[in-house]
Amino acid sequence: MAASKPRVRLPEQAQAGEIIEIKALITHVMETGNRKDSEGKPIPRNIIHTFTAHYDDVLFFKAELGSGISANPYLSFFLKVPGPGELRVTWLDDDGGETIERYPLNVL
Repeated sequence: MAASKPRVRLPEQAQAGEIIEIKALITHVMETGNRKDSEGKPIPRNIIHTFTAHYDDVLFFKAELGSGISANPYLSFFLKVPGPGELRVTWLDDDGGETIERYPLNVL
């Protein structure tokens, strides 16, 4: 199961050299693999295991998530804006789902 469209919040505009906060919320069940269904069979693990953020193809943030992360994980991180560009965020889950979204940043 691929994650749904991410909800990412960043400023509408920034100045070069400014440090901005980026907030991301992923809608995903984050099934740990430790629970059983009503018939007692294990529910397969399916978590978002990798999150990356690139700014103009330069990786500036990476998180490797484990089964201890709650459903619908929320991440907050910072970027020192180098200049005009585009933010690209990617999520990968255990089922092979990949979500990629791009967000332009208006730099003054």
